Amino acid sequence: MQRYLIKNIQVVNEGEIKTADLLITDGRIESIRAQITQVNGAVIEINGEGKYLLPGCIDDQVHFREPGLTHKATIYTEAKAAVAGGVTSYMEMPNTIPNALTQELLEDKYRVAAGASLANYSFFMGTGNDNAAEVLKTNDKKKDVCGIKIFMGASTGNMLVDNPNTLDTIFRESELLIATHCEDEKIIRRNLEKIKAKGKELTAADHPLIRDEEACYESSLYAIQIAKKYSTRLHILHISTEKELQLFTNMFPLKEKRITSEVCVHHLHFTSDDYARLGNQIKCNPAIKAPHNREALWKALLDDRLDVIATDHAPHTLEEKSGPYEKAHAGLPLVQHSLPLMLYYYKQGRISLEKIVQKMSHAVADCFQVKDRGYIREGYRADLVIIDPGTHTTVTRENILYKCGWSPLENFSFPASVRQVFVNGHLVYNNGDWDESKKGERLIFDR
Repeated sequence: MQRYLIKNIQVVNEGEIKTADLLITDGRIESIRAQITQVNGAVIEINGEGKYLLPGCIDDQVHFREPGLTHKATIYTEAKAAVAGGVTSYMEMPNTIPNALTQELLEDKYRVAAGASLANYSFFMGTGNDNAAEVLKTNDKKKDVCGIKIFMGASTGNMLVDNPNTLDTIFRESELLIATHCEDEKIIRRNLEKIKAKGKELTAADHPLIRDEEACYESSLYAIQIAKKYSTRLHILHISTEKELQLFTNMFPLKEKRITSEVCVHHLHFTSDDYARLGNQIKCNPAIKAPHNREALWKALLDDRLDVIATDHAPHTLEEKSGPYEKAHAGLPLVQHSLPLMLYYYKQGRISLEKIVQKMSHAVADCFQVKDRGYIREGYRADLVIIDPGTHTTVTRENILYKCGWSPLENFSFPASVRQVFVNGHLVYNNGDWDESKKGERLIFDR
């Protein structure tokens, strides 16, 4: 494997920014020094002057749609888009077709990724109301499966888990992290019926009224109550409301928390005011809500009540997003643009580079106990991103890599760009050029 020496770059890592040189050998970070002046053997030198070096982002919630929904996306296309945006590792959800509800179907996804994914990968084991025994077999794989996913709200196929006995069994006996989608289905149905009774035509603007704050709060509270009962390791995905934030704490370091939380970039960027412009394009579950929620989410992210930033990347074709509100599919394609979007907010003065790295790399690695990734440390896997803070990038149909071919951020301009991306020491993305000769690796967990 080719060796690289990155010279004179601003290294953003563990709460600090320092100018340093970094040597990559055999897929790992061999040395980090103020200056590396002598290297034995051949090496490719990269001038990092004026640029930043970040650990690769780890996205703990994506939907890459393979198998069964490959007209929307594939593991290959979406992992490539992820790498172009500085995401070097991802954790993918089980609501493909067929749903990943057996150990065999789960391993099928790993086999596809091994031959197709340019980024590192892991896949959640799926749950339904009737597969608790199968789910608990994942206890034997806790070092090489990221976690258990429970949809406590409707999803594709047979994946709504609303049986109290099933939930009780899995929360009591799982030795892995449980990640939940929390929305109360009964409240959602009640809200829908109430709005329909008014006789008006539903639009995307009704989405946050149907999937409202109460639906999110009650479901998140329920999950937390079960988790506290059994001291389960619980991670609640895509928090979208101010009300839910009272359920989380910053009184303990992340590594000591048994209950952690995630916020997604679209809930930090869009509000319900944007439905007038984007309509069904920003329809997603949980819904993008009123502006006061976004402001509260930012505050909780910065004070560490919210632990990680992710995307919930969920591509659909434009045809599937068009038409009447009730038929339009829910979900946004985001994984190529999550880090650039956070860099936009860095330039706006809303978040520091150190905090971006903490929430998109360090904290995800700590939360899931990912082995040897998420930090810029000697001996760690060389998953690295070089950022040019002075080169603007505008989202266009021509540079979108998602198979679905569109983005709700189209025509948005980022004030910085991802220039080079290393995955396991391999320079897979280099200023628009690709070297796809090496694939990503299966994530391993220190549990």
